[in-house]
Order: sequence, then C-alpha cells, then structure tokens
Amino acid sequence: MYDRRSFIGSGAAGALALALAPRMAFAKAETDKRFVFIIQRGAADGMGIVAPVGDPAFAAARGDLATDFAGAARLDGMFALHPAMTTLNGLYGQRQALFAHAVASPYRDRSHFDGQNVLESGGTSAYQEKDGWLNRLLGVLPPTQAKAIAVSATVPLALRGKYDVSSYAPSNLPQASDDLLQRVAMLYQGDSQLHALWSEAMGTRALTGDLAAGGGANAAATGALAAKLMVPANGARIAMIETGGWDTHTQQRQRLGVQLKGLDAMIGALQAGLDPLWSDTMVLVATEFGRTVAVNGTGGTDHGTGSSAMLLGGAVRGGRVLADWPGLAPAALFEGRDLRPTMQLDAFIGGAVAGHFGVEPARAMAALFPASRGTTAVSGLV
Repeated sequence: MYDRRSFIGSGAAGALALALAPRMAFAKAETDKRFVFIIQRGAADGMGIVAPVGDPAFAAARGDLATDFAGAARLDGMFALHPAMTTLNGLYGQRQALFAHAVASPYRDRSHFDGQNVLESGGTSAYQEKDGWLNRLLGVLPPTQAKAIAVSATVPLALRGKYDVSSYAPSNLPQASDDLLQRVAMLYQGDSQLHALWSEAMGTRALTGDLAAGGGANAAATGALAAKLMVPANGARIAMIETGGWDTHTQQRQRLGVQLKGLDAMIGALQAGLDPLWSDTMVLVATEFGRTVAVNGTGGTDHGTGSSAMLLGGAVRGGRVLADWPGLAPAALFEGRDLRPTMQLDAFIGGAVAGHFGVEPARAMAALFPASRGTTAVSGLV
C-alpha cells in the first residue's frame, strides 16, 4: 500500500533518478517497443476492479459489491484484485502489472461523451483539443516507427490527428441486423472468393463487439488480432483497442464480473501473441471516470469521479499499487458521493510514455497534454 507520505517520497526518488539519467527531447533511435491503449468506455468502476478491502468503510459502503472480494487475491495490505482477473493476478506476481487508484482526468462532470473526449484528446476540458494524445505520441517517435492502428470500426479520437493511422474493422457492418447479415452470408456460400472475404469481415465484426460476448472468446480473439498486427517488423508500434459495456447502472456484480473476465482474456491473448516482444511492451487500460461509492437501488452504481488505471507488460515496474488513498468515509468523498481523485490521469499516462520510450518527462507532457501546463509526470513507472 502507498499512503500519502510514501507516494510522495517514491515520486521524489524517481524524479531524482530521472534527473541523473540521460535525457532525450524525442525518441530518435529505432525501437522495438510497443504501446497498447485499451479504453474502457462507459466509466468502469475502479473499486470493483481493485478493491480497497483494507479501508474500514469499504464493506459497509459497497454492500453486495464487496462480496466478491471476501476471498480475492490480496495485492497488498490495502487492495485486492477482482477474482475474475486471473491473468492479471499472475502478471502482478511477476511484477508486470501496476495499478493506479483514485486517479482521474481533469474532467469533473459526469457525461460519458464529454468525459471520453477529455480522456482521448488529452485536454483539460471537453472539446478543447481537436486531435488525440495517442496521435500526438506518433510525433515523438522516429518516423519509421510512427505506425499506429485502431482495432475498432472507426479511428477513435485518441488516434485522430495529423499523423496517418489505420483501423482494422469495417465501419458499416455493425449497423446491419443479424438477420440481414445471415442472409447475405447464404448468398455468398456458392462463391468461394466472396465467401472467404465475407467470413473474414464477419470475424472482424465479432472482434469489435462487447467483452462479455462468447464468454470472453471474442475478447481473446481481439487481443490476438492486435498482437498479430504489431508483431511484424513493419507492423504497428502503437495500437488502440476499444471496449464497451462498462456502464453498470444495474446488476453490477454479475455484469462487471463477466466484463473483467473478457478483459483478462484479451490481455492474456495479447501477451501470448506478442511474445517475445512482451518484454518491450506497455499496455495502458483506462476509463473516462469512475462510479459512485454507494450502490443504487438496482444493484448498480452511477456515474462518479475517481477510478483505477492499469499498466501492464514486461517493460512495467509492476507488482505495486500506486495510491494516495483518500478513504471512503463520508467526509472524504468527492461531492459526498464519489471516490476523491488524488492522482492526475494525464500525469500517469505522460510518465508511462516518457519512461517507456525514453523521452524527457516534461517534453512528453508538453507533446501529449499541451493544456496541462505545469503538470509533472508521474515517475518510476518503468
């Protein structure tokens, strides 16, 4: 567990180490490093993923949502990981998984659209920036390495900007009904070439669906596909995977467990597919904002503020939970209802990218999050 004093102390030590190390304004050297951003659209409940079981107020505040953590694996004296995430628990034991808690973007309202815009654009308010921080990252990399792909129907905002990127999914298929798609498949059965193309398109359509679909099989296939697109020497160095289904207003305990099982399968397939590049890979998992501490009348939670984020991969200094934990007592909550954020998500991302690609932290923050002037990147993540 990291309390306020130990968190600040470790940050100062990391900053000193970075100050003494060679610095690069931009990553000029050719690199085999890979970076994957998995976005959790819908506001994932950070306390339902990494639960503060050591907080005296946790069990009473969370009610039935605390049940799953009674026998869950402890990450340290304060936090436990949801039991559905067996792969991540293994990575944590291998020091290849790091969790940040009580983290949030600068956005403080509770609109999904505005919150996702801030998360993806890297601004301090909605629609302030016109391009995405992940696209701006391409400008930091050597030109021959600045290749990115989105595993989604369209290029998400985080990857939009002046640098060209591609997406691996047809944008028009998801709007068609399942009945229509089945009829088209029947028409193509007699044509070997068209049938093969159609089958590939349908496979891609399945990959971009909900994490819960297929008991996690589709999620695993998505992770395997992303790895396949990144493994070749001329493949993508940056990838973004969209996941949905995190808006758990009702029956959260059942729904979140299935979602996390799918995410865990996706990450496991990504690791397996990238091997041996996994040692030079960093995976970021983040959401637009968290959810309320208290459970609502339908067994779910409503839109909140603070949440959790993850860094995974062989390049991560893992086996830790970074948290300047604010507590769950009523007086400690943000606006009397939400987990109070104590870490800035843009600083967390900026520090991760800087360490992974060997970029000076201040330069990385200026390039990725130009509106966050004066914000110091979190150090010591790599």
